[in-house]
Amino acid sequence: MPVGTYGAVKAMSPDELNALGVTMILANTYHLFLRPGHELIGELGGLHGFMGWDHGILTDSGGFQIFSLNEYARISDDGVDFASHLDGERFHFRPEDAVAVQQSLGSDVMMVLDHLIPSTSDREATRDAVRRTLDWAARCHTAWTDRSADLWGIVQGGLFTELREMCAKELVQMDFPGYAIGGLAVGESTEDLYRMTGVSADVLPEDRPRYLMGVGLPENLVECVARGVDLFDCVVPTRNARNGLLFTRRGKFVIKQARHRSDPRPPDPDCDCYLCRNFSRAYLRHLYMTGEILASRLATIHNIHFFMTLMCDIREAIETDTFDGFRNEFHRAYSGDCPVNC
Repeated sequence: MPVGTYGAVKAMSPDELNALGVTMILANTYHLFLRPGHELIGELGGLHGFMGWDHGILTDSGGFQIFSLNEYARISDDGVDFASHLDGERFHFRPEDAVAVQQSLGSDVMMVLDHLIPSTSDREATRDAVRRTLDWAARCHTAWTDRSADLWGIVQGGLFTELREMCAKELVQMDFPGYAIGGLAVGESTEDLYRMTGVSADVLPEDRPRYLMGVGLPENLVECVARGVDLFDCVVPTRNARNGLLFTRRGKFVIKQARHRSDPRPPDPDCDCYLCRNFSRAYLRHLYMTGEILASRLATIHNIHFFMTLMCDIREAIETDTFDGFRNEFHRAYSGDCPVNC
């Protein structure tokens, strides 16, 4: 899922996303709650009508932003007290409020409010966060009265196997339509990311979607699919595009480098996106160096195309029982054994 924090994927229009094969985006409950407000969005037809998007929308609960943006947030068993990062206005946000706000937004998949703490926290702090996450999940489930949208639980537990397994098992007992793996990709090592993803996914039912939140890089997608994950979101493709970094099957490609100044080749000769079919490296670099908005738009088109195509190829490899070979070949090419300039 490309990330549309404020109800828009940066530099992209809905028809462009549709043409790229995007079928679901993520929007952010915290930011939309603060502005323009969930009540206004609800009055104007919900997020689908508000942003002109007739495909899937998943809204997160806002817990990550409260964790990452607000050093003055106070957590209690009842909920979260936090100050707006815009003007300092204070709010009290309970699990029931998280569900109510998301129902006003009209998303297709809502997330429970969870207690996110640093993945490297000690066992006692992590156990307390898991206890609170499970309590809040149960309260969200009770508040979930409009079943026209899914509500998914979120597995927490830091880097402790037994806590993650316990959290996942108790969430499964609550019988959510889908499950997310949270609290990862927030500073831990890649090895720990993969290990805890596998631990969490192994407990979650195979007949329900398994969503790894906030991940990630192309190699992360391939490896976490291998560990049982179905769904991802991340700002990686769009944010990196705006900074001149393009993803290819042969590794990362930085268009701003001087060596591309007069290069007539497409950014990625193996790509059939709009950028690579029509423009040269020299032209794209020129756009970046002159600050043209078109540079970000073209690079974003390329990166979203790359990620959507990668996921399509992963699905095809699974369906044809060739995923292991696909996985090995992907890493061989992406690691730099066959660089993009060859």
